[in-house]
Amino acid sequence: MGMFSKNDSAGIEQQIHQAENKAISSIIDSSMKIKGEISFKGKARVDGQIDGNINGEHLVLSEAGTINGDVITSSFICQGRIEGNIKAELVTAKKTCTITGKLESGSLTVEPGATITGEIKTATTTKAPAATKPASAAAAKKSIPK
Repeated sequence: MGMFSKNDSAGIEQQIHQAENKAISSIIDSSMKIKGEISFKGKARVDGQIDGNINGEHLVLSEAGTINGDVITSSFICQGRIEGNIKAELVTAKKTCTITGKLESGSLTVEPGATITGEIKTATTTKAPAATKPASAAAAKKSIPK
């Protein structure tokens, strides 16, 4: 039995396909070195070096690219090197990537050869049932052991 139902798996595959096929609207060239915070809409590719945090929609870190900072995106395809925390709904770690830091993702794909050092947390899209609350203060007192 797999971790995902057939419907969940098909939805994730569709999201990955859409993110990979979206046109790149911004490129950080291999000759560029940027220090500071970056935020963007659409899809961006990093071929150069970024020292700072990134917040955006779809990010591709090429084999030549490096990031020293945290990344928060909808999707992140890593082929280069990142030292920092990653929080994204979809993460793909390609065989040439090196990730050092905490990684939080709804869907994580790791190719053989990829290097990940740090904590990995994947989340499911299903919600846990809510805890029941006592109806009154008297009920609350009865339920607390002494």
